[in-house]
Amino acid sequence: MCIGIPMQVIEDNGFSALCRGNNGDQRVNMMLIGPQPVGTWIINFLGSAREVVSEEDARKIDSALDALSAVMSGEEEIDVARYFPDLAPASEGVR
Repeated sequence: MCIGIPMQVIEDNGFSALCRGNNGDQRVNMMLIGPQPVGTWIINFLGSAREVVSEEDARKIDSALDALSAVMSGEEEIDVARYFPDLAPASEGVR
């Protein structure tokens, strides 16, 4: 299975870019979406940028990936309001 990881362009080199995400810096192939300005958020699949996303969407995806990591590491109770604030009722934190 391939999971897209949000990353932010920190250095543009045309059809490759140095990008930064939760797992550090990585050189990413930009040929599918074209050169992007510094600050742009992209979704990285196996070293290739596949999509430009908003910063808000990048944060939501990172949070969902953090929840997945918590489940895989054995956390028994996942705080929905923490990992998915846009899905939790506004008045309460759902567990």
